[in-house]
Parts: sequence; structure tokens; C-alpha cells
Amino acid sequence: MTAPLVIFDLDGTLIDTAPDLVASLNYTIAAADLAPVTYEDLTHLVGQGARVMIRRAYQLRGATIEEAEVEPLLARFLAHYKREMPGASRPYPGVIEALDRLSAAGMTTAVCTNKLEELAVPLMDTLGLAERFRVMTCGDTFPVRKPDARHILGTIERAGGDPSNSVMIGDSINDILAARNAGIPSIAVTFGYSDVPVATLDPGHVIDRFSDLTVELVQSLIGRNPVASAVQSQR
Repeated sequence: MTAPLVIFDLDGTLIDTAPDLVASLNYTIAAADLAPVTYEDLTHLVGQGARVMIRRAYQLRGATIEEAEVEPLLARFLAHYKREMPGASRPYPGVIEALDRLSAAGMTTAVCTNKLEELAVPLMDTLGLAERFRVMTCGDTFPVRKPDARHILGTIERAGGDPSNSVMIGDSINDILAARNAGIPSIAVTFGYSDVPVATLDPGHVIDRFSDLTVELVQSLIGRNPVASAVQSQR
């Protein structure tokens, strides 16, 4: 059997990127003289990539955006975000210790994010986290992205894992739905950017801090996975 695979979302799960997302988004929409967004607005904006975030910011300010405007604004956002990287973005408290626990138990870790590769990869490199994960798949790695199951399943395949032995950890409906669509258990974190209480998304488990992410929790969720149970019963 392959080693258990623990898959993490990035923004709002592994790393608190809110200050830099807000700063770059406000820099971007300032080109259209739109009022700045706030951290409180962020939960309604993130999760589907930078293009959608820009469109939603326009909607939030009651402004219309033509399709031809999106790519130039995206370029403005990307330039600012990359220029300031890593800015104030930092791993959440307890992330490193949690990764150490999982690694010591022989578990593999991966990242599955809707963030663009050109933003996610250098951010993880700059923060010294990239080497801790077997693979990282992003919003433009595949033709699909979360909540499409194929984003998670593609991540599992690249990591050399097995869906029957994998768990997804995230902060939003996209993460929980993607896990459900892929037939794997999920863990929701309460400290991310969800615009609704994560418990209402019906994840397999909810944690308030990374000290709650134990080896025993991962093992118990995998053990309750119907796919994993079926595999075990065939042995």
C-alpha cells in the first residue's frame, strides 16, 4: 500500500496570504478608480484564481468589467504581487510542526491550490516550504481546478498516491467539494477565508489550529473512507 497522502490547499490553509492579496487587488482596481476592498471582503473574493477575484471585486463595487479589460488587469495584479513577494504572507502557526509530525509518521504531503503556478511556486520557494511537499499542482496545472475532482485526483497521481489513502485539507467550499467529488475525506480549517462557517460545508473533520492535525486524525479519516475500507476488505 502507498504511504498516506495529505493534500493541503495554500491560501487560507497553509499560508495567510490575505494582506498581500488585498494589497495587490487594491493596486489593481485602483486603475479603475474603484474603492479599496478590505480583509472582510476577501472571503467573498478568493478561491477561484486571480481573474475571478478581479471580476468579483468589480461586482462588489457595483462596477462592470469588459472581458477585454480582464487580462491587462490580471497582468497588473501579477506584477504587483510578484514584486512584493512574499510581503506579509506567512505560514499559519503550527504548520511546520504539523508537517514534521506527518513526515515522521511516513506520510507524504502535497499542495493542491487554485492559485496560478507563477504565483504559488515562487511564494512557496521564498518561504522555504516547497521542498516539504512531494508535488504542488495549481490552478493552471491541469485543464480543470477545484472543485473539479480531477484536480485532486491529478495531484494524487503525480504524488504517487492512492485516492483510498488520501486526505484533503482546506478552508473553503472548493476544497471540501473537490474532496467529496474525488471520494476522499476532508479536513476543514476554521482560520481561513471561507465566507460561511466551514462546519456547514460538511467536511469529515474541523480543526481550529494545526496542533489539532495529528497522525491519528489522518489515519482515522482514511480508515472511515469507504474506498479505503473496500480496499482493505479485499485483502
